[in-house]
Amino acid sequence: MELQRRKIVIIGAGHVGSHAGYALISQGLAEEIVYIDTDGKKAAAQAMDLFDATVYLPKRSIVRAGSYDDAGDADLLIVAAGPLPDMSKGQTRMDTLRQTIEIIKEVAEHIRASGFGGIILNISNPADVVTHYIQYALEYPPEKIFSTSTTLDSARLKRALSEAAGIDQKSIQAYALGEHGESQMVPWSAVTIGGKPLNQLMAEQPDTYGKLDLEAIAAEGRAGGWHILAGKGSTEFGIGAAIAEVVRAVFGDENRILPVSTLLTGQYGQTGVYASVPAILNRHGVAGVIELSLTEAEQEQFYESCRTMKENYQLALTL
Repeated sequence: MELQRRKIVIIGAGHVGSHAGYALISQGLAEEIVYIDTDGKKAAAQAMDLFDATVYLPKRSIVRAGSYDDAGDADLLIVAAGPLPDMSKGQTRMDTLRQTIEIIKEVAEHIRASGFGGIILNISNPADVVTHYIQYALEYPPEKIFSTSTTLDSARLKRALSEAAGIDQKSIQAYALGEHGESQMVPWSAVTIGGKPLNQLMAEQPDTYGKLDLEAIAAEGRAGGWHILAGKGSTEFGIGAAIAEVVRAVFGDENRILPVSTLLTGQYGQTGVYASVPAILNRHGVAGVIELSLTEAEQEQFYESCRTMKENYQLALTL
């Protein structure tokens, strides 16, 4: 029996791509990682730096720079190419759409030519719209291409709620849904702490949980990336860990439920839009979507987030 080697290609050797690679090798999730970047020198340097680190990591991985020819036999491809929003101009992730699509057009053609047929994980922003664009451009099976999207936003939400409630974030079940961006929403009716609905805790303990400002907590979770970007110019560690969590679910065939952006085909009353929802992940990609019972107000918030992404996806098709 021939042992299979898990191979990942990462397109983009910047802050996000490099930290994604480190999270993957530090957790032993791939035997080979190949970097592709328009700046070949940078890709080679990042790969060498990461490969050096494997000497002191529990599991050996080969990390190198390469070309799209390396994608043909890869199991998973991470798209991490594109500009960061310019905070000095007040840009949001969605404001980078035009610049990112110009880059993604070329990336998609290279992916097509490579013969790649594995799982595509996009993290290029605006993540939901760009993922939809790549799926359309490649005519790719939608279950095999998705985005981390609010996997990271949900972690930021848990951190904000943890700080406000004084409960460890790992005891909190909460999701940010919709866009990995300004229109994301939180279905508070589905949030639990220690398995108990937060709404029930707020009613039973008005002097503690009842004083939580849910709107402020949601805003803090949504703004987490901006705080980091303003403080150091990029986000790295959080997205690296989120990517590793998603890859583990796929490579481990876990049927793990994580909030990722996938093509909706009627779920939550939405069709023809990539939006972040709790999804079942395994070696085939997205195996299914979990539909939460949203309140009428929450459903409207989710609808508005999807409307924003639909409009920008249509714009992307004209660029």
